[in-house]
This record gives sequence, C-alpha cells and structure tokens, in this order.
Amino acid sequence: MRLKITQASSEIHTDLVAAAGWALTNELYTCSDDMSICKWQMTGEAGGKVCDLEAYSTDLQWCPVRTKQAGSDIFAVACTDGSFKLFAKTGRLEKSVEAHQGACISLRWNHEGTALATAGEDGVVKVWSRVGALRSTLVQSEVSVYSLAWGPDSDQVLYTSGKHLIIKPLQPSAKVLSWKAGEGIVLKVDWNPISNLIASCGEDCRYKVWDCFGRLLFQSEPLEYAVTSVAWSPDGELFAAGSFNALQLCDKTGWTHAKQTTDTGSILNIAWTSDGTQLAGAGGSGAVCFAQVIDRTIEWQKLAATLEEVNRIRVHDVLNETYEDLEFKDRIIKMSLGFGHLVVATATQCSIYNVNNWNTPHIFDLKDTVNLIMQCKKQFLVVDNFNGITIYTYEGRQVSNPKFQGLRTEFLNHESVSIANDTLAVIDRSDRGEDKKDKKAGVACAVRVFDSATGKQLGEPITHNLEITDLALSHAGNERKLVFIDRNRDLYITPVLKPHVVKMGTMCDSVVWHESTDMLAAMVDQKLVVWYYPGAIFVDKDLVHLTKFVKETNEFGSVPKISYFQGSRATIRKSNGTLLTASVSQYPQLLYEYVGALQWDKAIRLCRHVRDSCLWACLAAMAVHHKDLNTAELSFAAIDDMDKLQYIQHIKQIPSEEGRAAELALFRRRPEEAEAILLQAGLTYRAIKTSIRQFNWDRALELAVNYRTHVDTVLWKRRSYLASVGRQETNPRFLQYAQSVEIDPEAIKAKIEQEKEKEMSRPGARRVG
Repeated sequence: MRLKITQASSEIHTDLVAAAGWALTNELYTCSDDMSICKWQMTGEAGGKVCDLEAYSTDLQWCPVRTKQAGSDIFAVACTDGSFKLFAKTGRLEKSVEAHQGACISLRWNHEGTALATAGEDGVVKVWSRVGALRSTLVQSEVSVYSLAWGPDSDQVLYTSGKHLIIKPLQPSAKVLSWKAGEGIVLKVDWNPISNLIASCGEDCRYKVWDCFGRLLFQSEPLEYAVTSVAWSPDGELFAAGSFNALQLCDKTGWTHAKQTTDTGSILNIAWTSDGTQLAGAGGSGAVCFAQVIDRTIEWQKLAATLEEVNRIRVHDVLNETYEDLEFKDRIIKMSLGFGHLVVATATQCSIYNVNNWNTPHIFDLKDTVNLIMQCKKQFLVVDNFNGITIYTYEGRQVSNPKFQGLRTEFLNHESVSIANDTLAVIDRSDRGEDKKDKKAGVACAVRVFDSATGKQLGEPITHNLEITDLALSHAGNERKLVFIDRNRDLYITPVLKPHVVKMGTMCDSVVWHESTDMLAAMVDQKLVVWYYPGAIFVDKDLVHLTKFVKETNEFGSVPKISYFQGSRATIRKSNGTLLTASVSQYPQLLYEYVGALQWDKAIRLCRHVRDSCLWACLAAMAVHHKDLNTAELSFAAIDDMDKLQYIQHIKQIPSEEGRAAELALFRRRPEEAEAILLQAGLTYRAIKTSIRQFNWDRALELAVNYRTHVDTVLWKRRSYLASVGRQETNPRFLQYAQSVEIDPEAIKAKIEQEKEKEMSRPGARRVG
C-alpha cells in the first residue's frame, strides 16, 4: 500500500495553508494566511476562491451531517482574533462568534453534527450548538490547547495540554483521564470512533497510538522533524502523519505502509475524504498536496488482487502466473476477495466477479458510499449510511436489510459485524447496560443476531457484562457458533440459537474461524492457538485442551493479528506489518469431511493411521455430539480416558433411544436437558433416578410427588444414603413424607424391575452393540 502524491502546478494560496476540509460533495476547501478560503477538485485542480477572511485562520472543518434544509451545508473556521465563523458552501458568512481570548486554535464538530467544540490560546475548551450558541465551558486551564477531538459517543472531548492528553467527559461529575503523551508539546490529536483508538503527534518528533484508557500501543522512532499533523481514515484502519516535506501512511497498529516526500513545507493539517480513498495535506509553504491510497492488496488462496490505480485492479493468479486487469469508470472505494468471488464497490456501482470468469460481472447501483464489504460462502453484506446493512447474493440480488433501533452503521467494521450463510451478528453499540466492573454506562455489552434470509432478529440479544470489542461467526456446518473478545481481552464462545456463553481463553488479541471447517484460530498471549474442534467445550470441557494446537514461538512479536485462516495455513501480521505463515495439521480437515458425511469407519481409519491423540480427542467429541456411541467408545479407549470409556459403555446398555440421549446430555453436563428428554418420553422413573444419581434429592422428591410415582423409592434411596454416611434426616419435606408413606424395600425393588422391563418393551428399544 502506498500514497500517490499529486500537487497543483499553479498554487492559488500565496501564504501558509493552515487547514483543509472535504465537503460532502468531495470538494476540498482550504484556508490560508493570505486570508482567503479556496476550493479544489478531487483531482487537485484549483476551483477558485470562495471568500475572503478578516483575520488569519487556524482550523477548518465541515459539519459531518447534512440536514434537509436548503443551504444546510456549512463549515466552521477558527480565527486568530478569537472567533469562529460559520460559512455556507457558497462562502456566505452565516455567523461569527467571539469564542476565546487570543486565538481560536482548533475546532471540531461532534459525530452527529449537533455540537461544535472549540479550543483556544487562552486554555479554554467550549462547546457550542450547531448555530453557534454557547452550551458550556468545558475546560479552563493555563496552557494553550492546540488540538481536540470528540469521543466515539460524542460524550467526551479529548484535548492537548502541553505534554499531556486529557479526556474530559461532558458530565461535570464524571472522572477526567489525563496522561503524559510526549517529551515535547503535543501538537495534534485525533480519535477514531470506529476503532476507538487515539493518534497523537508533537514536537518530540514522534507519532503515537493510544487506546481510550491512555495506554500506549505504538510509538514511532524519532523522525527528522517535528510531526505536525495526524488524522485517522474514516474506517479507522489507517492514519496519516505529516511533518516537514513528508507524509506517512500507517496501519492502525502503528507500522508504516508508505512514506512519501512532498514539496509543501510542514504539513499542518490532514483531511480524509469520507470514503477513505484520498487525503489532502495543508502545507506551510502555501502548497496543498493530494494523496490517493493505492497498491492495496487482498489475497485468497492462489489469487492476489491489487488496486494499482484509483479505478483499476490487477488480479494475479500466483500458481498459473496469469494476470487479469479490471477497469472501472469510477474510483474504487472498497474491495473484498474470498469464497470464490471478488466484490468491488466504486463510487456509484457494485461489481461481483466469479474468480473463474472475469468477463461478465454482476453489477448493481449504489446509493451511497460503501463503508464495509464482508463475505461468506453464499452471500455478502454491504454497509453504507443510506441503506444501512444490506445482504446480497453473488448474483446481485438483495436478500434482506436487517435493522434495529440505535444501529449506527457509520461505526461498523470487521470487528463489530460478522456474516455466515444463514446468520448475521452485530455488536449493539446502542445498548446502555451498566459495566459491572467500573460502573461505566454506555458500553457495547450485547450482540444482536439476525436471520440473514429475512432480516429478522433471532431471539434476545446475547449479553455480556463487559464491553465486546470483536466478534466472529463460524462458517461451516449447520450449527452456527459465535466467538467474541471483550474489553479485558478474554475470549468467549456460544451457540447462536441456544446461547450458552463459555470462556475459552485470556489475553486474546485476534480470532478467526477457518473458512471451510469449524476450526478456530486465535492469538493468545502472543501464541498461535488453534482449536481443531472448539465445539468440544459444549461436549466435554476435559477434552478441550486435548483438541487444540499451540505454536509457541517468539517470532510473532507483540500484538500480532491473524489475517486469514485457510486450508492448513494461518497468516499472521506482526505489529511491524510483516506477514508470517504458520502451518497446522491437515488431518482435522479430512476428519471434518468424513464426520460431515457420517463416514465413521473412514474417520476411525484416519485416526489409526495418524496416531495422534489430538485427532482421537476431536473424533471422541464429534462422536458424542452426533450420538455415535461405538465411535466414541473407540476414541476414548485410544486416548486412555477410562472413566469416560466406562460411562459410554454404560450408556450403550440403556435400551431406549431417549434414555441414551438423556445420558449423553448428562455427559455434556446438561442435567436440565436430560430431565426434559426423559419426561417428554414418559420415562418418569429414569428422570427421578437421574436426580438421585446427582444427589439432587429435593428435585427427585418433587418429580415423584408431581407424577405420583416412586415416592417410596426416593425415600428409601434417601434413607440408605444417609445411613451410609452416618447422618440423620433433617429435611422437613422428607420427614413429612416419611410419616405417611410406607417403605417396603422388596416391593420397591420389584417396582424398579417392572420399570426396566417396561422400558425394554418400548418400540425400537435395543442395546447398542
């Protein structure tokens, strides 16, 4: 990935350019010390002067939201006389507001466009309404504030204070967070609402990346000159940093994609287009540079697609050494390659290519700029701010348009939304549950799950007691599973249809499902961990550690991230941008094929051939899940798990199918499910016996009383148990029934035998051989 820099041959500003901002129509407006505001086209061609100013300008930003009223496109300009001015798109002055003593240095609209924050040379930060009415004086300090930014929910303001960064909530009683951000004065700061990451730069010649708690995630090596500007791309995946005659494009983790030289002097301000394809830099020499993001490469199996120009993609077949050039009439905004298809979104259209036929794509029109494309095997989703989330087939037919109250599509990214063949999962950022740990309201603690075919929500949201930062849906099979990472970097898994959240690991940085199987890969404490059968955690937790592969090495570095997991390879990107490939066993994929086709004999032969206890453990869990007792018996014997082997042999002797299903539910530690199976099948005595075996005496007595059978059996078993442990009965209910129910051990034994014969005579009853 790199930046293609263009600079106008004839400059229209004669003095320092202080700031730049893109209008919603993708026209660039710049303000300069020559006291003028000028307009530019996306191509870098000058569009002429818009208006003149009466004072020197320091900052400019467009209101991010356009209202339905005519002439509602407005931008704000900060001036050195302490005022800020609101201008219409035509350059007409709408309002001038005296805001600060000394210069008004920085201003920013909140994400909804309903409030404007300004910072000044007087050390004051103020919040204003859209029309310029003062709402509050948020900060009063003795140090000039050079830059500020709004938090993701527009309920906090981040500002600079000398060498420090400070987060000030709008609520007066809320806690203020402050930390030292550099050895020199911090000049610029930006806070991305999607990734929730903060970028800063300053006179110490470094740029840095922080999380929202002030923890340093990345720090650059010292540059030659002070870093004077920094700005996030709209999707939060990239940020740009500017210094003297230099512009750097960086990944959100901090490593540099490209460093380009300019002829602009110090780049004082950076502005991104709303689609994230282009940026502009305001130069201290009076020049304005335009930079297009190109050479973006995405890979899938043997194919690599590279954005070589703003409207051209080259697809490289690595195995066959063939190339295919795809030309588009508009600039390319987003592209995604996977599951046999390349999906490309331009400014006006979406094109869908089958990797086996590059000549006849399916094309449909778009109504707004695409923020995100995500694929699965049968369909893909497109996210824009006009339609929200829209799911399409690979023929271009719209499937559904899932929505819910509070959905903020502008904040969705690959970490907050996931799609599978029949399911869509979205982190609900409108959920205002209370964080039980630090009582912080307004964190995303819920995941909403939708049927992708209808767009309707499936059940209640899956809730968690901490903020959910990342999620992913499994792709293979019919039993969909969801994994997510919370703010503490703990990894959890749950079935989608019947949620049952279980913790899988800690210190997790990223997680990815295998493309064609149910294998799961995660970076846990800087190690690659692959669960060959993560569903084992719902079958038998004791098998989980036997079914995972751990690659312990120092080569991944700190904060590595898994890019994709295909075949027998996982591709990991290090914190410095280097791609590494880690190989895993290819045999679990074969095992999935055999088990999916219920070819248990072939699965057993495969395990015998490989002689790997990990593979046998996977087969044991799969066999229990599919209720194949013979295969489960062989598998537990192979891994020398004698207690589970004996239990499987016990289950095989149960004559009724419902009885065996109930025992397998007990094996999976689901007693309520086992009881429900038995009661529904009319096996009341077996349900009572199950509660007795678990020493759940109250439930056993309750069932016996409710179904008016075997009350004496429960009392006799209870009495025998207490006698064996040398204790007296103290339970009031048992004492009550002991007085009114006669206990005859011989009659009880005869009744139990009758129950066994009755179960044996049920239609289809047989013991598994």
